[in-house]
Amino acid sequence: MNILTFDVEEWFHLLDNDSTRSEAEWVRYPVRIYENMDRIFRILEDTNTHATFFIIGWIARTYPDLVRRIADKYEIGSHTMNHQLVWQQDRATFKEDVSSSIKLLEDITGNPVKYFRAPGFSIRESEAWAFEVIKECGIEIDCSVFPAHHAHGGIPSYGKGVPSIIKHGTAEIKEFPITTKELFGHHIIFSGGGYFRLFPYALIKKWAKENSEYMLTYIHPRDLDAGQPMIKELPITRKFKSYVGLKGAENKLRRLLSDFSFTDMGHADKLIEWDKVPVIQL
Repeated sequence: MNILTFDVEEWFHLLDNDSTRSEAEWVRYPVRIYENMDRIFRILEDTNTHATFFIIGWIARTYPDLVRRIADKYEIGSHTMNHQLVWQQDRATFKEDVSSSIKLLEDITGNPVKYFRAPGFSIRESEAWAFEVIKECGIEIDCSVFPAHHAHGGIPSYGKGVPSIIKHGTAEIKEFPITTKELFGHHIIFSGGGYFRLFPYALIKKWAKENSEYMLTYIHPRDLDAGQPMIKELPITRKFKSYVGLKGAENKLRRLLSDFSFTDMGHADKLIEWDKVPVIQL
């Protein structure tokens, strides 16, 4: 089972960086979301592929026409309102961030929002209360777990990266974690983000075959945008991570969608026998 998801962000929505931290900084940058989403629409149409789009509320508020265009053909979910790391917020702030994004998306599209992904996979075990919050907000399926240590979060105790039921307090929620590959003792993401751009396609294809039972792919519009400006304030390591492999990323994604069949979250949910999956108590 291969699942395709997109995190709908602008090219400057980089986490944990002062010059791109909040709306006060975002308004200074040029708009690229339309051309980047047009590229994604063409790829999906050319390969006849379904996908789920996790949309930042700020994007929805600023470009509601774009959200309607996405929702006309594809599933949508919440990626919070303001794209901030979960562990930098308290429970009340996080709940307002999530609930306001859901209400906005539902108001724009007229459809219920039941999918969620936290920015940067930033729900750690110490913030397991976040699963209670998103459940309270009406979310049925979460895609926020990185089942290992991660720069912005991660839950190493989760175990193998397969669909599960997460329980915390009174909450019980379906979880589709990100797919990882163990390489030299480290768990890395090969099916999305910087690593997807970095690794040669032959390796990605090999690892995808090895994860044929379950692979969750996630792509940002900026991952396919070779013409985006460089944010000069980024440290050298962040510049490498943010800009490596941009020129070949679109072709790489097209090859992946041609070599493998992908589906969206809704269809994947129907394929899972949820009474047989692991139950993770956090």
